[in-house]
Amino acid sequence: MNPTIQQPGKHRQLDITDHSRDSAGLTYVYPVVSRRAGGVSVGINLNPNNACNWRCIYCQVPNLTRGAAPPIDLALLETELRTMLRELLQGDFMASSVAAADRHIEDVAFSGNGEPTSAREFVQAVALVMRVMDEFKLLGKIKLRLITNGSLLDKATVRQGIARLSQGNGEVWFKLDAGTASGMARINSVDLDPHGAARRLRDCSALCATWVQTCCFALDEVAPDEDEILAWLDILTQAKASLAGVHLYGLARPSLQAEAPRLTRLPPEWLEGLALRVRALGLTACVNP
Repeated sequence: MNPTIQQPGKHRQLDITDHSRDSAGLTYVYPVVSRRAGGVSVGINLNPNNACNWRCIYCQVPNLTRGAAPPIDLALLETELRTMLRELLQGDFMASSVAAADRHIEDVAFSGNGEPTSAREFVQAVALVMRVMDEFKLLGKIKLRLITNGSLLDKATVRQGIARLSQGNGEVWFKLDAGTASGMARINSVDLDPHGAARRLRDCSALCATWVQTCCFALDEVAPDEDEILAWLDILTQAKASLAGVHLYGLARPSLQAEAPRLTRLPPEWLEGLALRVRALGLTACVNP
């Protein structure tokens, strides 16, 4: 039996301010309107237990816990994805729940409530999603994306999954919010060596088209300082030969972490100024303030 997809409601449409993972009432699959993707993104949530190996202070996941993805019911994932794509392409979900300008599928994205590559079934999930996309004649026509913090790229199975992603018009969005160990600890609540982050970024971009994604905000009304920015630019410089580009984005939705009252949006001009410095490295930079 196919699962029933819930719709947001007669008077409510999906928009960029709502990325709820349970908007369709499913376990693993959810639709959102993505400002960075530019239309409807079909999300694959491999972390329905709200567990992640990082704890970013801007994270919008409720009741976030530290940990890995639970065992994945691949049969249910396949059924939900097939049902969602059928509804989006052949049903009335788009007409009833999405603004006219956004009524097109831009990507299928491994995202969700934690680090997707922490799932033991990550490789199988990538293969499954590619197979279902192919059934709907979407493979190679829209993007298959992985949104990741990149911290598990030293695992052979993660590299295998990313390499397979590349075979399906895949693309990785690799989180890099800071350039120093102290900045990573402050923003992502992890103890990381920036040199290791740079190496994993290079490794990822060698396997699949890779964009860096960086969340820009003020903490206690203070923007990132020059030392932090220079260290971040240095990591980009180390990987720029194979990077597709950089996504700079601001706070579109409120954090659900304890630090939420300390976070404020930066002016669009600040992000554009940083984008100019990225472009000076010879990289493409996209800004979503």
